[in-house]
Amino acid sequence: MLNENYLNKIKELPEAFKQLGGLVVIMMFIFLSFFILNNIFGEGDELVEKMKIEEERIVQERKLNKLISSLPTGILVSFNGTDNFKLTDELYEAVCNATKLIPQRAIMGANFLNFRAHEIYTMNGNQISETFVRWDKEKNKCFAGFVVSGKNVGVDEKITVSGEALSFLSTGIDTRVYFIKNF
Repeated sequence: MLNENYLNKIKELPEAFKQLGGLVVIMMFIFLSFFILNNIFGEGDELVEKMKIEEERIVQERKLNKLISSLPTGILVSFNGTDNFKLTDELYEAVCNATKLIPQRAIMGANFLNFRAHEIYTMNGNQISETFVRWDKEKNKCFAGFVVSGKNVGVDEKITVSGEALSFLSTGIDTRVYFIKNF
């Protein structure tokens, strides 16, 4: 009965007040919805910071891709004495930062100098746990390496083999470490 009295009073209000009341209710609903969504998804400054970092990463990746596509196909070296394309110091650093791949040829060459790593590598079915290519700002050199682990064959040993990346292979699409000097 009480509800019916309120509904009758609302029905008796002028049309302008009904429309204004409806507008206020819709606006409150919209503000409440955005408040709830902001609390759930809105990370504010953290989100903006993450977006800036991602944008910088994308810009850097585009620059590196442009650089890679401009390099000649074949072996790129950082030293004199070969017929291969010699990288300038700046280009050497840029190619190092752009390189993510270490092919099996470079891994096998570095493995032969570390007998235990070669042993684990062959025991575990030629599996590499991790690879890395990093620029060392202190030494102004590129270092590449990999980690072999014998956990999948019952050997609780993990060996990191790393050394200076002296040459790269440019395919026109990407660059790969060609030779790792780890002696």
